Amino acid sequence: MDSTLTALAGQIAQLDAVDSAHLERIRHEALTAHAPWKEEYGAYQSGGWWTTSLMNASGDAADVTIGDCAARPTDLLGRMPATAAFLAGLGLHFMWVRLARLEGNAFLWEHRDYNELHQVERHRLHVPLHTNRSAFLVTGSTKVHMTGGRIWRLTPTYAHGVCNLLGPDRIHLIADVYADDAYRHLARRPALSPTVAEPLPVADQNILAARLESARTMATLGYTEAAERMLLRLFYTYALPEGTAYDLIAELHTSLGDMEAATRWEAAKRRLLALPA
Repeated sequence: MDSTLTALAGQIAQLDAVDSAHLERIRHEALTAHAPWKEEYGAYQSGGWWTTSLMNASGDAADVTIGDCAARPTDLLGRMPATAAFLAGLGLHFMWVRLARLEGNAFLWEHRDYNELHQVERHRLHVPLHTNRSAFLVTGSTKVHMTGGRIWRLTPTYAHGVCNLLGPDRIHLIADVYADDAYRHLARRPALSPTVAEPLPVADQNILAARLESARTMATLGYTEAAERMLLRLFYTYALPEGTAYDLIAELHTSLGDMEAATRWEAAKRRLLALPA
């Protein structure tokens, strides 16, 4: 890997391959299971991001608010034998395991994870089950399409966001695991192919000023939420300093004289990016 990809591999990396026949059985189970999908973490998303649990503290698949725990299988995993066998074969110490479904034209906004949990070393693994080229993650000002066939490791304490521009639904198996010898063996050779990572272009101040003016026009016509979302989507188009999209929305509302909304978005930035108050 070149130096840029080597640095990015600390944020997202490909780990071991998954047997293709077994992966197909897991995919079939994920697509056909009667899962209690829940639209949790509403502040983090546009709508259209759904999860259901396979391992958690309660054993209830509808319990999807993650936290540190001694995870146990849910009733849903009991109906997914190929998935259960795959997880058991990894031999990892699981904190939480979910299926996550992102619909077309849906976004998880720029954010950080894990900061609200206890300070124990943990890692997030993704196994893409059903995806498309318009579904990608942004981290480190780089657009990464998480291709199928491998286990991926994401370090979610870095600011990141996910989108699925066109669809069909993107479905991933996501496992949060505690660090132990089994995890370290799995993560022994992290890699990142240049074919899946594309640096985003830098947005100069003229571009940002033009987008802010367009958002102001939309808001004055009564389309305030659409204006906010247009600015939030800049994170997936340009390499921006952390939190820039939130700053632009606060600036939009300040220019319109709505200081309550500006303060609300400043608070949202601190909350979603886990910044000090």
